[in-house]
Amino acid sequence: MVFELFLGKRYLKAKRKQAFISIITIISVIGVMVGVMALIVVLSVMNGFHEDLKSKMLGVNSHLQIRSYEGEIRDYKEIIQDISGAEGVVAMTPFILSQVMVDNLGHASGAIFKGIDTRSAGSVTDIESMITEGFLSSLDERKDGLPGIVIGKELARQLSALPGDILTIISPRGKLTPLGRTPNSQKFIVTALFNSGMLEYDVSMAYVSLENAQEFMGIPDRITGIEIKVSELENADLIGLSLQEKLGYPFWMQDWKARNSSFYSALELEKLVMEIILAMIVLVAALNIISSLVMIVMEKGRDVAILRTMGASRLSIMTIFVFQGTLVGVIGTIVGMFSGLGICHLIANYWHIEIPTDFYGLTTLPVLVKPMDVMFVTVAAIIISFFATIYPSWYASQLNPVETLRYE
Repeated sequence: MVFELFLGKRYLKAKRKQAFISIITIISVIGVMVGVMALIVVLSVMNGFHEDLKSKMLGVNSHLQIRSYEGEIRDYKEIIQDISGAEGVVAMTPFILSQVMVDNLGHASGAIFKGIDTRSAGSVTDIESMITEGFLSSLDERKDGLPGIVIGKELARQLSALPGDILTIISPRGKLTPLGRTPNSQKFIVTALFNSGMLEYDVSMAYVSLENAQEFMGIPDRITGIEIKVSELENADLIGLSLQEKLGYPFWMQDWKARNSSFYSALELEKLVMEIILAMIVLVAALNIISSLVMIVMEKGRDVAILRTMGASRLSIMTIFVFQGTLVGVIGTIVGMFSGLGICHLIANYWHIEIPTDFYGLTTLPVLVKPMDVMFVTVAAIIISFFATIYPSWYASQLNPVETLRYE
């Protein structure tokens, strides 16, 4: 071991006359440890929230949608057949979308009326697994001569509706009569309820079969768009561009990122703010490293002067204190990293922290540890600790041995 590292280690371990310096060094280690630990835990919890929300949104919505500038799409079966073998496309299903008013014995609410093909919808979204009462296939059947409808549990609560109740669906699109355009209305029977875990969808979505939606909307041979499931979720936008080139005008693509851009931007901004706030803890610990090294330099001034007179270079003196301060940061970072990973493991497997289900759609605090986040936090903490040692180490290397020994 070279003598710079040897002395740096000895200075860190040695009992000093000024015990206060040792206390500051310990505080520096604890500060780095707490900062790294807090960053890893918070980032893992936020990653857990992000992934859970993403899975819920993609459970209701598809990865990619094909829409038309003309509004509705004709000959959609031929389009599905044309792109069925395209690279990255896993499954497709047609859909109809419209805003409607839902009424149940005076209890009314606005809703998103969606017609789906029950045979293929389950291969693109997770709607089948979200059904809590009844079955999705019930949309293809008629009960008491009425077509079926599946609504979210929160919408059912607002309408005071249960499976078996009859709802009146009113479409603002209406139909043309000799007296002018009048609202179009039809009765549907509730055959099932679903729970997506997200209030936004549970309070607004109403599903019917594609055929019943076409009949109700008066568009027997047309649809609103085609939903697509892709093989690589993060490349949905690139797959959409390739399909856009293949289909051309008047079709346009909308991937899941664009559809939820404002929501994800808010989440990413929140994550960035949390990273900055928690990084301040590491910076405070870095200031402690600076102060402790400055005191050590003052205490070890005589030793530095003797080393200089024995032939030690300025770089060697600087290396001693850089190593000492960096070692403090490395110890704190490693302890903090393992502490953070340990806490994440306990939260995920043993400490089931309960959170409000109605608001978040979750029962316990989710945790998802991403290796890249852990690596980034660890490397950043070590780099910050290293830069914190530069000034006091440079100051030590600039001490004049003659002046120092004269006043000792």
